[in-house]
Amino acid sequence: MTDKQDKIEAAVLRRLLAHLDENKQVQNIELMNLANFCRNCLAKWYSAEAKAQGEEVDYEQAREIIYGMPYSEWKEKYQKPATAEQLAQFEKNNKSK
Repeated sequence: MTDKQDKIEAAVLRRLLAHLDENKQVQNIELMNLANFCRNCLAKWYSAEAKAQGEEVDYEQAREIIYGMPYSEWKEKYQKPATAEQLAQFEKNNKSK
């Protein structure tokens, strides 16, 4: 991988995070049901990749990076309860794995 590719991929991640931040109304369960990943998945991937690079970024630190604020604050401000339909779809998706 080249330095240029690293810079492009970093910029794409920043753009994705900005897009998610601009669309807080999109709930994590919706992302999971439609795309099989969510903001929390990004935080887990971030933490794992940091560790692979010899850095320590725990899950909560990674979530703060992904959400742009402590997760507890984001959850209080923006997370809505999942509907019965969303939960049913989530369960259906996870049973097929």
